Amino acid sequence: MLKKLLIVGFVTAAAPVLAGDVGAGQEVFEKQCKNCHRIQDDAGNVIAGRENTKTGPNLYGVVGRQAGTDADFGNKYGDDLVKLGAGGFVWTAEELAVYVQDPRDFLKTKLDDKRAKTKMAFKLRKEEDANNIAAYLASITQ
Repeated sequence: MLKKLLIVGFVTAAAPVLAGDVGAGQEVFEKQCKNCHRIQDDAGNVIAGRENTKTGPNLYGVVGRQAGTDADFGNKYGDDLVKLGAGGFVWTAEELAVYVQDPRDFLKTKLDDKRAKTKMAFKLRKEEDANNIAAYLASITQ
């Protein structure tokens, strides 16, 4: 049975409301994200992905986490993502959905820096997949 999760942040007349399908997000993660990312809880249990996958950071509890701060990933983050986090940026499901569609453009816009770079070259092309991934990751909290 697939669950649907409606994620609502601080909503204003201009703010989008993200609706994503948790089950579909899990499927997208298994097909497109698990080669670089894992979801491993604080007790060491791998929820999704592969245990030894460390190309990208652990995504357990990413929604609500300051960008560029997963302690286990350490200094492997790109400088611009760390800079964004140092400025106080915290991941929301809505922001994550935008980021995974074009990480470089996201950082350029957020930092107002045309030279901003990211180490994440992969892009989710479909907005629906991005919303579903965000809903799935939001459903896995610390």
